[in-house]
Amino acid sequence: MIAKGYAASEVGGRMISWTFDRRKPRPEDVEIDILYCGVCHSDLHQARNDWQNTVYPVVPGQEIVGRVLAVGSSVRKFRPGDIVAVGPIVDACLECAHCAAGEEQYCLNRPTLTYNGRDRVSGDVTYGGYSTGIVVSEEFVMRLPQGLAMNRAAPLLCAGIAGWSPLRRWEIGAGSRVGIVGLGGVGHIAVKLAVALGAQVTVITSSPTKIEDALKLGAKNVVLSSDERAMAEASGHLDYILDTIPVPHDLSVYLDLLSLEGSLVVVGSLASHGSITPESLLRGRKRVSASLVGGIAETMELLQFCAERQILPDTETIAMQDINMAFARMEHRDVKYRFVIDMATLKAEMA
Repeated sequence: MIAKGYAASEVGGRMISWTFDRRKPRPEDVEIDILYCGVCHSDLHQARNDWQNTVYPVVPGQEIVGRVLAVGSSVRKFRPGDIVAVGPIVDACLECAHCAAGEEQYCLNRPTLTYNGRDRVSGDVTYGGYSTGIVVSEEFVMRLPQGLAMNRAAPLLCAGIAGWSPLRRWEIGAGSRVGIVGLGGVGHIAVKLAVALGAQVTVITSSPTKIEDALKLGAKNVVLSSDERAMAEASGHLDYILDTIPVPHDLSVYLDLLSLEGSLVVVGSLASHGSITPESLLRGRKRVSASLVGGIAETMELLQFCAERQILPDTETIAMQDINMAFARMEHRDVKYRFVIDMATLKAEMA
């Protein structure tokens, strides 16, 4: 399967047009024509080799919405024409205890990432959604529910599930006092989801310009992290904090905001976050944890929840040719709140 995409070929290099071979479909595979792909911070980090593990050339993209082109002989869940979605994982062993529990993202034999991973059969590098098409094992393809706008739903596959999974695991609901640190791609969707679950949401942000947005999204309170008095007044008022900031920062400044046995959960960030002392946790039996994304069943639950309540990310649609501009704007936090690539713009290059 010949695909055209955009790839980074070296550290610090620009994303450029690239034609490459997709792997040959297997009996359990679904071939997908990609219609839209979200742009997340992981894409930027991987293209820049910020995590020191990028295999070049790298084709990013792990928030994929598309149309089924063909299915393998053993596929039973999908047929050509179906509108489907693919997230950050395209395969796992499906045999270990974590996979059996529906937590494929924590596969004990390591999940296969949508891009910059290794195919479980061939060992070849995987390429992501900044491309015209993709081949994915049936078990990791999800049907997009009716009612979700295709051009806005893609960020739910990574940014959305990154917030949804810990909100569900910590049983957030009516009466929960939830803090969301950071109002970016993940944070703004997390606010919408936590509000829809019935929580009283406080947004903690370093940007005064985001106060109005946070309130519009449904937050009851906004605390500026740079305002020492406001932070002191918020001390002990939150049961749960979801930290969505994708760059290094000090987690300890948020622990005082937690109530007795409160939890702070870091979402999807591999960055170093300073030191946390036992004393800061002892004062209230507080807990610090981390969460990746979600398994397939949990992601399908999220998609259905959003379809029923018409919860969608705030997005800006761009052409594939504008990806370098989008990366630059992301670095300067100049997006509200997620870019989505219209893949028709990439296919136009092939006409």
